[in-house]
Amino acid sequence: QVELVESGGGLVQPGGSLRLSCAASGRIFSIGGMGWYRQAPGKQRELVATVTGGGRTVYADSVKDRFTISRDNTNDTVLLQMNSLKPEDTAVYYCKLVVVDPLLKTYWGQGTQVTVSS
Repeated sequence: QVELVESGGGLVQPGGSLRLSCAASGRIFSIGGMGWYRQAPGKQRELVATVTGGGRTVYADSVKDRFTISRDNTNDTVLLQMNSLKPEDTAVYYCKLVVVDPLLKTYWGQGTQVTVSS
């Protein structure tokens, strides 16, 4: 059993910053990767950023140079630092975890709302 706890969402003005956190707990044999996805109302869920167990990062073109994803291996936590936020970033942000246990399994957090508005 694995649980993902997300935090850090909220309301912020355009140009502001937020930091999202996702902490994984439970029986985790090996983490294949962690990342963030987002889904705006009426839109398809899309990749924001991911980081593999080896530390490789991937960013969506829309957020690169503004967002930074990082991994705390000790605490099985993934962070998403979001700077220069735009109204287009408004969405529910979901944490995703892929584990090897020993079979591949995918877990999703419940989501945290990020609203960028003046």
